[in-house]
Formats: sequence, C-alpha cells, structure tokens
Amino acid sequence: MGLGARMRRLFGQWGVFFEGFLQHPKMVGSIIPSSRFTIRKMLAPVDWGNCKLFVEYGPGVGTFCFPVLEKLRGDATLLVIDTNPLYIDYLRKTIRDSRFIAVHGSAADVEDIVRAHGFAEADYVLSGLPFSTLPDGVGEAIAAATHRVIRPGGAFLVYQFTAACRDFMAPHFKRIDAGYEFWNILPCKLFWGWKDES
Repeated sequence: MGLGARMRRLFGQWGVFFEGFLQHPKMVGSIIPSSRFTIRKMLAPVDWGNCKLFVEYGPGVGTFCFPVLEKLRGDATLLVIDTNPLYIDYLRKTIRDSRFIAVHGSAADVEDIVRAHGFAEADYVLSGLPFSTLPDGVGEAIAAATHRVIRPGGAFLVYQFTAACRDFMAPHFKRIDAGYEFWNILPCKLFWGWKDES
C-alpha cells in the first residue's frame, strides 16, 4: 500500500488533503484546510437569495463546499473546478447533493465549463488558489476569465497568505474590498473583487 493510500485510510479527509498537497504543492494554497472563521468571514458578503451559480476554484476536500451548500438556495448550483483528480474523485464520492457539480479542469477555462453546464454566468467565484506560485500567465488568465464570467454585481472572493492575488485582480475589478483573518493556519488575507453593475 502506497503512502497516499495509507494517509487516506488513517486520516480520512485530512489524509486526502495532505496527499493532494504532496502531489502538487504549488497548486494547493495550504497544507491545512481553512478555519471556520475564515469561511464565515469570506462568505459573509454573499447575497444568497440572489445566487443561482456559485463557483469555487481549488475546492480541495470540500472545506468551503459544505458551508456553501448549507446557504445555497434549493434551485441553485455549486460548481467546483480542480486540476487534481484526487480531490474531484473524493468530492464526487463524498457530496451527495443534486446542486453540486465537480469538474476536473482548469480555472482558466471557467467560461467554457460554466457554459457546458447550462449557465451563461456565475454570481460568485471563490478561490483559494495560490496566485503567487501559479505558472507564468496562468494567474492573469484566471483573473481575466473570472471577471468575464461573473455577472454584473457579482464578486470574485479570494483568500491567500500573501497579497499577490490583488495584482492579478486589479486590472479587472475596480472595487476590491480587503480583510484579514488571524484565526487561520496561517493567518490569511481576504479579498472581494466586485464587478461593476452594467
């Protein structure tokens, strides 16, 4: 039995998360899932009553998925995108909710993925992707595609350990609110990029 399989057996969700980090450390923002304090603060500005499609990049083992599904309308959808098939497979087996869709793919292709699932736009996009360590050009492509796919009045929600993501967001989102959550390992910076109403 390999190390990954032993980790999954011994530690369940945490084992899966850690294995994913070991496989792709530059694509996973943290070795430990976000705290409940980070989740609560990050999702606080969301207008759940008017949210039909919520998209998440890099869902990992579903740390944000469950809180989002608790707040999401009965006729809304949570669509998550991850480049790691380990996480996508885990989420598909773990989350039994008709409103949940897990896609193995790149956040840079969010527009095609959203359209392929019958939507014209997203209300909110959440990301914990480590923009500072993404390959050259990928961060820029993700930020641009995200701005295009979000409806006017919607937002790009980003949590990071550094402020690097703001440099990628700023060319597209004129209003970026910022916050900070100390009660997280490690403490993290929070950003909400709002798309102007048309």
